[in-house]
Amino acid sequence: MLPRKFYLDRFFDDFFDSKDTPMMKCDIYEKDGLVHIEADIPGFNKEDISIECNNGYLTISAKKEQNEKEEGKEFIRQERFYGQMQRRFYIGDIEEDKIEASFKDGVLKVSVPKEPKEQPKKQIEIK
Repeated sequence: MLPRKFYLDRFFDDFFDSKDTPMMKCDIYEKDGLVHIEADIPGFNKEDISIECNNGYLTISAKKEQNEKEEGKEFIRQERFYGQMQRRFYIGDIEEDKIEASFKDGVLKVSVPKEPKEQPKKQIEIK
């Protein structure tokens, strides 16, 4: 019997995690009546990050332009990310002015009020 997380599983995780489409790594949790999203965006400045709320979706975008190449500099290996990455989260119909965000040490923290409890279902009579 194989362990739950067999070593080949990790191989496929790495295989499908494309370097061409970087993904912000996020933690999402509830605390104090809010939903908190913490996204790792290392190497970016606050000015490089945009947060938008539209039609019930919260979109976090980060864009970083590559500095002009210095003359005579030939890269042997270049691993830092330049370009744009984005994550979207469905947050429902909430008051957008109650969303708060902060950015420190490469971690973006967004606090969103919890969506109001769903109303009980109402059966609609078919005529």
